[in-house]
Amino acid sequence: MTWAHAYLLAAVLIAVPTAAALWSRPRTAPRAVFYLAVTVNETPFAWLAVLAAGAALTRPGGLALAAAALVAAGLLELTRRGATAKRAVTAALAPVPVHVRWSYVRIVLAPLLRRCRTVEHVSGIAYGPAPEHRLDLYRSKDTEDAPVLVHFFGGGYNSGRRDTQSLPLLYRLAEAGWVCVSADYRLRPNFSFEDHLVDAKRLVAWVRAHGRDWGADPDRVVLAGSSAGAHLAASAAFTAGDRSRQPGFEDADTSVSAVVGFGGYYGTYYGRGEQTSPLGLASPQAPPCLIVHGDRDTIVPVADARRFVAGLRDAAVPVVYVELPGGQHAFDLCHSLRFDAVIGAVAAFCEAPPPRR
Repeated sequence: MTWAHAYLLAAVLIAVPTAAALWSRPRTAPRAVFYLAVTVNETPFAWLAVLAAGAALTRPGGLALAAAALVAAGLLELTRRGATAKRAVTAALAPVPVHVRWSYVRIVLAPLLRRCRTVEHVSGIAYGPAPEHRLDLYRSKDTEDAPVLVHFFGGGYNSGRRDTQSLPLLYRLAEAGWVCVSADYRLRPNFSFEDHLVDAKRLVAWVRAHGRDWGADPDRVVLAGSSAGAHLAASAAFTAGDRSRQPGFEDADTSVSAVVGFGGYYGTYYGRGEQTSPLGLASPQAPPCLIVHGDRDTIVPVADARRFVAGLRDAAVPVVYVELPGGQHAFDLCHSLRFDAVIGAVAAFCEAPPPRR
Protein backbone atom coordinates (compact mmCIF):
# COMPACT_ATOMS: atom_id res chain seq x y z
CA MET A 1 0.00 0.00 0.00
CA THR A 2 1.34 3.42 -0.96
CA TRP A 3 1.23 6.46 1.30
CA ALA A 4 -1.43 7.95 -0.95
CA HIS A 5 -3.59 4.86 -0.51
CA ALA A 6 -3.04 4.96 3.24
CA TYR A 7 -4.16 8.60 3.31
CA LEU A 8 -7.28 7.76 1.32
CA LEU A 9 -8.08 4.97 3.78
CA ALA A 10 -7.58 7.34 6.71
CA ALA A 11 -9.94 9.87 5.12
CA VAL A 12 -12.58 7.18 4.68
CA LEU A 13 -12.19 6.05 8.29
CA ILE A 14 -12.69 9.62 9.52
CA ALA A 15 -15.62 10.03 7.15
CA VAL A 16 -17.63 7.28 8.86
CA PRO A 17 -17.96 8.90 12.32
CA THR A 18 -18.28 12.33 10.70
CA ALA A 19 -21.28 11.12 8.71
CA ALA A 20 -22.74 9.56 11.86
CA ALA A 21 -22.46 12.88 13.69
CA LEU A 22 -23.92 14.87 10.81
CA TRP A 23 -26.96 12.75 10.06
CA SER A 24 -27.85 10.94 13.28
CA ARG A 25 -31.43 11.39 14.43
CA PRO A 26 -32.95 10.70 17.88
CA ARG A 27 -34.82 7.41 18.26
CA THR A 28 -34.03 6.24 14.72
CA ALA A 29 -30.29 5.71 15.13
CA PRO A 30 -28.83 2.49 16.57
CA ARG A 31 -26.53 2.79 19.59
CA ALA A 32 -23.52 2.19 17.34
CA VAL A 33 -24.18 5.58 15.74
CA PHE A 34 -23.64 7.25 19.11
CA TYR A 35 -20.29 5.53 19.63
CA LEU A 36 -19.18 6.64 16.18
CA ALA A 37 -20.50 10.20 16.43
CA VAL A 38 -19.10 10.92 19.88
CA THR A 39 -15.55 10.42 18.59
CA VAL A 40 -15.73 13.51 16.34
CA ASN A 41 -18.71 15.64 17.36
CA GLU A 42 -16.85 17.61 20.03
CA THR A 43 -13.37 17.34 18.48
CA PRO A 44 -13.63 18.30 14.79
CA PHE A 45 -10.55 20.53 15.01
CA ALA A 46 -8.38 17.58 16.00
CA TRP A 47 -9.54 15.54 13.01
CA LEU A 48 -9.09 18.48 10.67
CA ALA A 49 -5.52 18.68 11.94
CA VAL A 50 -5.02 14.97 11.21
CA LEU A 51 -6.24 15.43 7.64
CA ALA A 52 -4.04 18.48 7.08
CA ALA A 53 -0.94 16.85 8.55
CA GLY A 54 -1.52 13.69 6.56
CA ALA A 55 -1.83 15.64 3.33
CA ALA A 56 1.38 17.54 4.03
CA LEU A 57 3.31 14.35 4.77
CA THR A 58 1.95 12.04 2.07
CA ARG A 59 1.20 14.42 -0.84
CA PRO A 60 -1.78 12.32 -1.96
CA GLY A 61 -3.28 12.29 -5.43
CA GLY A 62 -6.50 13.84 -6.68
CA LEU A 63 -8.90 11.15 -5.46
CA ALA A 64 -7.51 11.12 -1.93
CA LEU A 65 -7.49 14.91 -1.78
CA ALA A 66 -11.08 15.08 -3.02
CA ALA A 67 -12.17 12.58 -0.35
CA ALA A 68 -10.29 14.51 2.33
CA ALA A 69 -11.86 17.79 1.20
CA LEU A 70 -15.32 16.26 1.48
CA VAL A 71 -14.59 14.97 4.97
CA ALA A 72 -13.14 18.35 5.94
CA ALA A 73 -16.35 20.04 4.82
CA GLY A 74 -18.30 17.76 7.13
CA LEU A 75 -15.94 18.50 10.03
CA LEU A 76 -16.30 22.23 9.40
CA GLU A 77 -20.07 21.84 9.58
CA LEU A 78 -19.69 20.10 12.95
CA THR A 79 -17.51 23.04 14.04
CA ARG A 80 -20.20 25.51 12.95
CA ARG A 81 -22.84 23.61 14.91
CA GLY A 82 -20.64 23.57 18.00
CA ALA A 83 -20.14 27.33 17.79
CA THR A 84 -23.93 27.91 17.82
CA ALA A 85 -23.96 26.79 21.45
CA LYS A 86 -22.88 30.29 22.45
CA ARG A 87 -26.01 31.76 20.91
CA ALA A 88 -28.17 29.02 22.44
CA VAL A 89 -26.96 29.56 26.00
CA THR A 90 -27.10 33.34 25.69
CA ALA A 91 -30.71 33.24 24.49
CA ALA A 92 -31.80 30.72 27.13
CA LEU A 93 -30.38 32.68 30.08
CA ALA A 94 -31.29 36.20 28.89
CA PRO A 95 -31.31 38.76 30.39
CA VAL A 96 -28.60 37.22 32.61
CA PRO A 97 -25.25 37.79 30.83
CA VAL A 98 -23.28 34.66 29.95
CA HIS A 99 -19.50 34.86 29.75
CA VAL A 100 -18.29 32.22 27.30
CA ARG A 101 -14.57 31.58 27.57
CA TRP A 102 -13.41 29.48 24.65
CA SER A 103 -10.02 27.95 25.49
CA TYR A 104 -8.87 27.69 21.89
CA VAL A 105 -5.52 26.08 22.73
CA ARG A 106 -7.24 23.27 24.56
CA ILE A 107 -10.15 22.98 22.13
CA VAL A 108 -7.86 22.76 19.10
CA LEU A 109 -4.72 21.09 20.44
CA ALA A 110 -5.62 19.28 23.66
CA PRO A 111 -9.39 18.79 24.09
CA LEU A 112 -8.85 15.92 26.53
CA LEU A 113 -6.34 17.80 28.68
CA ARG A 114 -7.51 17.60 32.29
CA ARG A 115 -4.99 19.22 34.58
CA CYS A 116 -4.76 22.85 35.60
CA ARG A 117 -1.71 24.05 37.54
CA THR A 118 -3.72 26.42 39.73
CA VAL A 119 -6.22 23.74 40.83
CA GLU A 120 -5.57 21.27 43.64
CA HIS A 121 -7.01 17.79 43.01
CA VAL A 122 -7.51 15.60 46.07
CA SER A 123 -8.57 12.05 45.24
CA GLY A 124 -10.27 9.25 47.15
CA ILE A 125 -11.80 11.06 50.13
CA ALA A 126 -14.32 8.86 51.97
CA TYR A 127 -17.80 10.30 52.43
CA GLY A 128 -19.47 7.14 53.77
CA PRO A 129 -18.85 3.57 54.97
CA ALA A 130 -19.07 1.68 51.65
CA PRO A 131 -16.01 1.12 49.41
CA GLU A 132 -17.84 3.07 46.68
CA HIS A 133 -18.27 6.09 48.92
CA ARG A 134 -15.28 7.99 47.56
CA LEU A 135 -15.01 11.49 46.12
CA ASP A 136 -12.49 13.65 44.31
CA LEU A 137 -12.26 17.30 45.28
CA TYR A 138 -11.06 20.19 43.11
CA ARG A 139 -10.25 23.66 44.44
CA SER A 140 -7.88 26.57 44.26
CA LYS A 141 -5.53 26.42 47.21
CA ASP A 142 -6.53 29.81 48.63
CA THR A 143 -10.29 29.15 48.36
CA GLU A 144 -12.54 30.36 51.20
CA ASP A 145 -16.33 30.39 51.53
CA ALA A 146 -16.65 29.07 48.00
CA PRO A 147 -19.81 27.73 46.40
CA VAL A 148 -19.80 23.97 45.80
CA LEU A 149 -20.66 21.99 42.69
CA VAL A 150 -21.18 18.23 43.13
CA HIS A 151 -21.17 16.13 39.95
CA PHE A 152 -22.57 12.60 39.44
CA PHE A 153 -21.37 10.61 36.44
CA GLY A 154 -23.67 8.85 33.99
CA GLY A 155 -23.73 5.26 32.83
CA GLY A 156 -27.30 4.07 33.29
CA TYR A 157 -26.58 3.32 36.96
CA ASN A 158 -24.64 0.32 35.65
CA SER A 159 -21.18 1.71 35.04
CA GLY A 160 -18.99 4.78 35.27
CA ARG A 161 -16.59 6.42 37.67
CA ARG A 162 -15.99 9.78 39.22
CA ASP A 163 -12.98 10.95 37.16
CA THR A 164 -14.36 10.64 33.64
CA GLN A 165 -17.13 13.18 32.94
CA SER A 166 -17.53 16.97 33.02
CA LEU A 167 -13.90 17.43 34.05
CA PRO A 168 -13.54 20.67 32.03
CA LEU A 169 -16.43 22.07 34.10
CA LEU A 170 -14.91 20.96 37.41
CA TYR A 171 -11.50 22.41 36.65
CA ARG A 172 -12.88 25.65 35.18
CA LEU A 173 -15.14 26.35 38.17
CA ALA A 174 -12.40 25.37 40.64
CA GLU A 175 -10.05 27.77 38.84
CA ALA A 176 -12.72 30.47 39.26
CA GLY A 177 -12.93 29.92 43.02
CA TRP A 178 -15.44 27.11 43.45
CA VAL A 179 -14.99 23.86 45.33
CA CYS A 180 -15.98 21.01 43.01
CA VAL A 181 -16.70 17.41 43.93
CA SER A 182 -17.04 14.34 41.73
CA ALA A 183 -18.18 11.19 43.52
CA ASP A 184 -18.63 7.48 43.01
CA TYR A 185 -21.85 5.82 44.15
CA ARG A 186 -23.12 2.24 44.38
CA LEU A 187 -24.26 0.74 41.07
CA ARG A 188 -26.54 -1.91 39.65
CA PRO A 189 -27.14 -4.84 39.72
CA ASN A 190 -26.22 -5.17 43.40
CA PHE A 191 -27.86 -1.88 44.33
CA SER A 192 -31.04 -0.10 43.29
CA PHE A 193 -32.63 3.34 43.13
CA GLU A 194 -33.02 3.74 46.88
CA ASP A 195 -29.32 2.96 47.40
CA HIS A 196 -28.18 5.42 44.73
CA LEU A 197 -30.38 8.10 46.29
CA VAL A 198 -29.06 7.45 49.79
CA ASP A 199 -25.51 7.77 48.48
CA ALA A 200 -26.25 11.11 46.80
CA LYS A 201 -27.89 12.50 49.91
CA ARG A 202 -25.09 11.17 52.10
CA LEU A 203 -22.66 13.06 49.90
CA VAL A 204 -24.61 16.30 50.34
CA ALA A 205 -24.63 15.72 54.09
CA TRP A 206 -20.83 15.23 53.97
CA VAL A 207 -20.37 18.51 52.10
CA ARG A 208 -22.49 20.34 54.64
CA ALA A 209 -20.60 18.77 57.56
CA HIS A 210 -17.04 19.00 56.20
CA GLY A 211 -17.13 21.57 53.40
CA ARG A 212 -15.65 24.38 55.48
CA ASP A 213 -12.56 22.23 56.09
CA TRP A 214 -11.90 22.55 52.35
CA GLY A 215 -12.77 26.24 51.97
CA ALA A 216 -16.38 25.65 50.90
CA ASP A 217 -19.59 27.40 51.86
CA PRO A 218 -21.92 24.47 52.67
CA ASP A 219 -24.97 26.68 52.30
CA ARG A 220 -24.33 27.05 48.55
CA VAL A 221 -24.37 23.56 47.02
CA VAL A 222 -25.29 22.82 43.39
CA LEU A 223 -25.96 19.23 42.29
CA ALA A 224 -25.03 18.39 38.70
CA GLY A 225 -24.99 15.21 36.69
CA SER A 226 -24.65 13.68 33.25
CA SER A 227 -27.22 11.26 31.80
CA ALA A 228 -28.21 8.96 34.71
CA GLY A 229 -26.21 11.28 36.96
CA ALA A 230 -28.65 14.06 36.10
CA HIS A 231 -31.50 11.75 37.16
CA LEU A 232 -29.71 11.16 40.46
CA ALA A 233 -28.89 14.84 41.04
CA ALA A 234 -32.50 15.91 40.47
CA SER A 235 -33.92 13.06 42.56
CA ALA A 236 -31.64 13.92 45.49
CA ALA A 237 -32.41 17.64 45.25
CA PHE A 238 -36.16 17.04 45.07
CA THR A 239 -36.16 14.85 48.21
CA ALA A 240 -34.13 17.16 50.45
CA GLY A 241 -34.95 16.64 54.10
CA ASP A 242 -36.95 13.44 53.50
CA ARG A 243 -35.99 11.50 56.62
CA SER A 244 -37.21 8.19 55.20
CA ARG A 245 -34.60 8.44 52.44
CA GLN A 246 -31.72 9.27 54.80
CA PRO A 247 -31.26 6.16 56.96
CA GLY A 248 -28.67 6.73 59.64
CA PHE A 249 -28.44 10.47 59.00
CA GLU A 250 -32.10 11.45 59.22
CA ASP A 251 -31.43 14.86 60.77
CA ALA A 252 -28.83 15.95 58.20
CA ASP A 253 -29.59 18.96 56.05
CA THR A 254 -29.54 17.70 52.46
CA SER A 255 -31.04 20.76 50.78
CA VAL A 256 -29.23 22.29 47.80
CA SER A 257 -29.34 25.57 45.93
CA ALA A 258 -29.76 24.36 42.34
CA VAL A 259 -29.66 21.40 39.93
CA VAL A 260 -27.81 21.13 36.61
CA GLY A 261 -28.44 18.28 34.15
CA PHE A 262 -26.39 17.41 31.04
CA GLY A 263 -28.03 15.07 28.54
CA GLY A 264 -30.12 13.72 31.38
CA TYR A 265 -32.47 10.79 31.59
CA TYR A 266 -35.45 11.83 33.72
CA GLY A 267 -37.88 8.92 33.42
CA THR A 268 -38.69 6.11 35.81
CA TYR A 269 -35.99 3.83 37.15
CA TYR A 270 -36.02 0.65 35.04
CA GLY A 271 -39.78 0.61 34.65
CA ARG A 272 -40.64 1.20 38.30
CA GLY A 273 -43.21 3.77 39.52
CA GLU A 274 -43.26 7.53 39.13
CA GLN A 275 -41.68 7.97 42.57
CA THR A 276 -38.43 6.78 40.99
CA SER A 277 -38.47 9.62 38.45
CA PRO A 278 -37.41 13.20 39.23
CA LEU A 279 -40.70 14.51 37.87
CA GLY A 280 -42.63 12.25 40.22
CA LEU A 281 -40.64 13.76 43.11
CA ALA A 282 -40.85 17.41 42.02
CA SER A 283 -42.75 20.04 43.98
CA PRO A 284 -42.92 23.85 44.06
CA GLN A 285 -40.28 23.74 46.81
CA ALA A 286 -37.71 22.17 44.48
CA PRO A 287 -34.59 24.23 43.74
CA PRO A 288 -34.07 25.94 40.37
CA CYS A 289 -32.91 23.70 37.51
CA LEU A 290 -30.70 24.19 34.48
CA ILE A 291 -31.40 21.48 31.90
CA VAL A 292 -29.01 21.19 28.94
CA HIS A 293 -29.65 18.73 26.12
CA GLY A 294 -28.43 18.13 22.58
CA ASP A 295 -30.98 18.07 19.79
CA ARG A 296 -29.13 15.13 18.15
CA ASP A 297 -28.96 12.98 21.30
CA THR A 298 -29.46 9.35 20.19
CA ILE A 299 -29.31 7.85 23.70
CA VAL A 300 -31.85 10.09 25.48
CA PRO A 301 -33.91 11.82 22.76
CA VAL A 302 -34.40 15.55 23.10
CA ALA A 303 -38.18 15.08 23.22
CA ASP A 304 -37.76 13.44 26.64
CA ALA A 305 -35.89 16.49 27.96
CA ARG A 306 -38.56 18.81 26.60
CA ARG A 307 -41.28 16.81 28.39
CA PHE A 308 -39.31 16.96 31.63
CA VAL A 309 -38.88 20.72 31.38
CA ALA A 310 -42.59 21.17 30.64
CA GLY A 311 -43.43 19.00 33.66
CA LEU A 312 -41.16 21.04 35.91
CA ARG A 313 -42.83 24.24 34.78
CA ASP A 314 -46.25 22.73 35.43
CA ALA A 315 -45.02 21.88 38.94
CA ALA A 316 -43.91 25.52 39.43
CA VAL A 317 -40.22 24.60 39.57
CA PRO A 318 -37.98 27.41 38.22
CA VAL A 319 -36.17 26.03 35.19
CA VAL A 320 -33.88 27.21 32.39
CA TYR A 321 -33.68 24.98 29.34
CA VAL A 322 -30.78 25.06 26.86
CA GLU A 323 -31.09 23.00 23.68
CA LEU A 324 -27.78 22.55 21.89
CA PRO A 325 -27.88 22.48 18.06
CA GLY A 326 -26.01 19.40 16.85
CA GLY A 327 -25.38 18.19 20.40
CA GLN A 328 -25.03 14.44 20.93
CA HIS A 329 -25.12 12.51 24.19
CA ALA A 330 -21.96 12.88 26.33
CA PHE A 331 -21.12 16.35 25.04
CA ASP A 332 -19.40 17.04 28.37
CA LEU A 333 -16.40 14.72 27.96
CA CYS A 334 -13.86 17.26 26.75
CA HIS A 335 -13.13 20.88 25.98
CA SER A 336 -15.09 21.95 22.90
CA LEU A 337 -16.84 24.99 21.50
CA ARG A 338 -20.10 23.47 22.70
CA PHE A 339 -19.16 22.43 26.24
CA ASP A 340 -17.11 25.53 26.98
CA ALA A 341 -20.22 27.56 26.14
CA VAL A 342 -22.24 25.34 28.47
CA ILE A 343 -19.70 25.95 31.25
CA GLY A 344 -20.37 29.68 30.87
CA ALA A 345 -24.09 28.98 31.13
CA VAL A 346 -23.62 26.98 34.35
CA ALA A 347 -21.63 29.80 35.95
CA ALA A 348 -24.22 32.41 34.94
CA PHE A 349 -27.14 30.26 36.08
CA CYS A 350 -25.60 29.60 39.49
CA GLU A 351 -24.88 33.28 39.99
CA ALA A 352 -28.44 34.32 39.06
CA PRO A 353 -30.93 31.39 39.13
CA PRO A 354 -34.43 32.11 37.83
CA PRO A 355 -36.95 33.43 40.37
CA ARG A 356 -40.01 31.52 41.46
CA ARG A 357 -43.27 32.43 39.85
